[in-house]
Amino acid sequence: MNVIRSTLVFTWLVLSLIPCGIALLIASLFLKDEKVWWWFAVPWLSGVVEAARLIGGVRYRLHGEENLPGANDMRRVILCPKHQSTWETFFFPSMTSHPLAFVFKKELLRIPFFGWSIGALNMIHIDRSKGKEAWNKVAEQGRVLMDRGKWMIMFPEGTRTERGSKGVYKAGATRLAVATGAYVIPIAVTSGRCWPRRSFSFIPGVIDVSIGEPVSAQGREPGELMDEVERWIEAEMRRLDPEAYKKSESGE
Repeated sequence: MNVIRSTLVFTWLVLSLIPCGIALLIASLFLKDEKVWWWFAVPWLSGVVEAARLIGGVRYRLHGEENLPGANDMRRVILCPKHQSTWETFFFPSMTSHPLAFVFKKELLRIPFFGWSIGALNMIHIDRSKGKEAWNKVAEQGRVLMDRGKWMIMFPEGTRTERGSKGVYKAGATRLAVATGAYVIPIAVTSGRCWPRRSFSFIPGVIDVSIGEPVSAQGREPGELMDEVERWIEAEMRRLDPEAYKKSESGE
């Protein structure tokens, strides 16, 4: 049954992406980026989350929503979520009060419709092989985008991690926060419970999303600020999904 549910969700995802992507690309030629975001990107992303919930049985539970600044709050904000699956890349842009900008590798731009769409949404694509040049681009464009009211979203571990495990937390997000005077918001996400990485099959259940309090980067060092973000996220992950960490730490 899970295979059938998952197949239906992914079929809908692909088939709905094509007309939505075409409409987004055409609209981006005539409309401001913010309108394209709210009119095309957010409805499609919300649709994916809802399809996973209604068909795939993947529900979610939100904790600490009050910690997200409101639509009229123009502070610079960088979201730093735990990254266990693709689910959170759909969820966060669909529920925040401000448009989000991802930092992503330029190779994603080559993916038909999906890559073309994110290329039209004024995010930051980088060549990871160009270290300093890539960072300068993130710092320069990140400041401009945040001043226009966008929030940045950067996964500190860089790539998806297995449920119950911890990747290496890199200080790119906090480095950007210190450089721009932004607030960092740590977020714990137990998405690996229902959508394991490198998998196209859902496991019906509940994903917990816990949003921490915004932390000002003023007067902070990137490394020690990321250490604080890491401690909060990993402690919260163990609170939300203790079973996964017991198995991991016992070697099962």
